[in-house]
Amino acid sequence: MEPLTWGAIIVRLLTQFIPVWIALAVLFGASIAYKRKLGLYGKLFDSPIGMVGFGLVMFWVFTGLFGAMDLIVTHDPLSQVSGMKNKVPGTPMRGAEDGEYAYYLLGGDNLARDVFSRMVSGAWVVVQIAPLATLFAFMVGITLGLPAGYYGGRLDTLLSFLANLILAFPVILLFYLLVTPEIVATGVPNFMAIVLFIFPLIFVGVLLNSRYYTQPSFRTPLLIGVLGVMLWLYLSLISEAGSVVQVLPGFLDLFDIPGGILVVFVSVVFVNSPTVFRIVRGLAMDIKTRDYVAAAQTRGEGPWYIMLWEILPNARGPLIVDFCLRIGYTTILLGTLGFFGLGLPPESPDWGSTINEGRKLLSIYLHPALPPAVALLSLVLGLNLLADGLREESLKD
Repeated sequence: MEPLTWGAIIVRLLTQFIPVWIALAVLFGASIAYKRKLGLYGKLFDSPIGMVGFGLVMFWVFTGLFGAMDLIVTHDPLSQVSGMKNKVPGTPMRGAEDGEYAYYLLGGDNLARDVFSRMVSGAWVVVQIAPLATLFAFMVGITLGLPAGYYGGRLDTLLSFLANLILAFPVILLFYLLVTPEIVATGVPNFMAIVLFIFPLIFVGVLLNSRYYTQPSFRTPLLIGVLGVMLWLYLSLISEAGSVVQVLPGFLDLFDIPGGILVVFVSVVFVNSPTVFRIVRGLAMDIKTRDYVAAAQTRGEGPWYIMLWEILPNARGPLIVDFCLRIGYTTILLGTLGFFGLGLPPESPDWGSTINEGRKLLSIYLHPALPPAVALLSLVLGLNLLADGLREESLKD
């Protein structure tokens, strides 16, 4: 077989992404049709910048999702094919078997793995870790930032000091310390997970209790049911077979998180939480002086009700924008960690690791490092444009 021309490569790439194009068309069509009923999300489709950003983000979300379902990838991202080492894009495979894709569309890397399939699989790694890690960081920052800004005083001084202490550390140095094998062997990341992952339980428990405090017959079973499920998820997250923290038997453990991913996840949450804390604290200090907060205090509402149901909803605009931006920062951070070989296993298809492997031969071969670099750039650009669109629309409220 003859190598593919660039025109044929582009056509085949577009064809591989057909499930993504269909999903994007359905999502945009439904969203535009019902945008007047979808609140801030619907208003996003009045902003060209926001639509472009949302489209870029959802392209990689669907790519990661369908890639994990083997609907897009052409080869196993970890498999090595003899004779395909550092082959240029469009190189045909020798002796391809029936049902096997006959080309390396974006070439092969220095270990003869398919660059296209690794790029698609790397999207799934980012889509799983970055939003969840950012969400957990927000749970920590909101749970601590609201009382610090609302009460002030010694509580604010103590929490702000701890936040500034963490922020004073250089991020990369902090990650080097957390992922050092000697530190990992002591179980420090596992114990950090125990502390950090408890905050969603605290947040949801206080949120529901403050909202339904006057309805104990409804509140109590609701709390038991919701917190019971969340506690099971929490114990499954922190429990790791063969580690210093194994609190659930295997048949009850819902998640089998590799140690490297857990270390990276905990580290990202730990680094992002102080910044979120400072943002929430500042918003709480400003909003608590508003008239509607004084009216809630006059009605006799409790402090946590005021914080979670008066202050937090009125801070949602800046927090949603920061959430989108912070996913972008986290994506860059994950790429940086992969580039330095920290946390995730060396064979992981995450974009940072793939770029790091490709850069070693960058003066000779561009194709192993360029696709994941463009993917990382486009996802972060999409998140920034999405944040700009949300900010633009939220200011119109």
